[in-house]
Amino acid sequence: MTSGRAGASAAPAAVALVVAGLAFQEGGAAIAVTLFPHVGPLGMVMLRLVFSALILLIVARPRLRGRDGAAWRDVVVFGVVLVMMNGLFYLALERLPLGVTVTIEVLGPLALSIIAGRGRAAWIWALLAFAGVVALAGGGWDRLRLDGVLFALGAAASWALYILASSRVGAAFPRLDGLAIAMTVGAVLSLPFGLVDAGAALLRPEILGLGAAVALLSSTLPYAFELIALRRLPAAAFAVLMSLAPAVAALAGWVLLGQHLAWLEVVGIALVIAASIGAVRSAGRRADEAVEPVG
Repeated sequence: MTSGRAGASAAPAAVALVVAGLAFQEGGAAIAVTLFPHVGPLGMVMLRLVFSALILLIVARPRLRGRDGAAWRDVVVFGVVLVMMNGLFYLALERLPLGVTVTIEVLGPLALSIIAGRGRAAWIWALLAFAGVVALAGGGWDRLRLDGVLFALGAAASWALYILASSRVGAAFPRLDGLAIAMTVGAVLSLPFGLVDAGAALLRPEILGLGAAVALLSSTLPYAFELIALRRLPAAAFAVLMSLAPAVAALAGWVLLGQHLAWLEVVGIALVIAASIGAVRSAGRRADEAVEPVG
């Protein structure tokens, strides 16, 4: 009974971690766009993963001994998913506006919320969130490129896989150990593609500095926050909560890039926030019902 109540009371803190992670992530994405002309999208992926891996290895100092084969398989899969998700996202972002890219990408977690959720409430909140992300796209759909949409859909599928892989690694490894190892795997896999894409730009200190900033904002802090949050929230609630990403991206575009919000985008923000709050409250009620005292 005590552990169940403690888990339910931890939900607000987990929600705050997810929202903070999204704010850092979209701010980092705005900076990354400015680096595409210099290092390319795959060069940016490499910088992001390499610097994130270095930071996490220093902070976490993960233990490599005492892990079974299943744990190592999960962490390697997590690393592969990190490369896929980041690579496809940046390839889409090179071709589509930030808000539209994130709107398409968030369809992955939304689909996961419908699959993992239970009962009518899961469908209601997921459909409300879906309506929100469609509205949030506003007038951006006329600028779509087919290759960009395909990359964004691939990023959406990878994001759903990321949620599942992160949950497994978070359960198998303590603290940030699993994330540090997976990020290192991803960094190594990204090296050949990134070196070809970025070329001589990697010799410029200002490029490396901005790459490190993007890594901290878009990978290290958000992934750490999400890994901790996934230990306190059900996967279905977390997946719908991630539908806040388009709203955060629109706000980041407004604050950092001077992009103004249309009324339809404001409606979309309201819908995804309402869906996220409803999903978390529904998950909390299910947790309370599951730990009702006997006798």
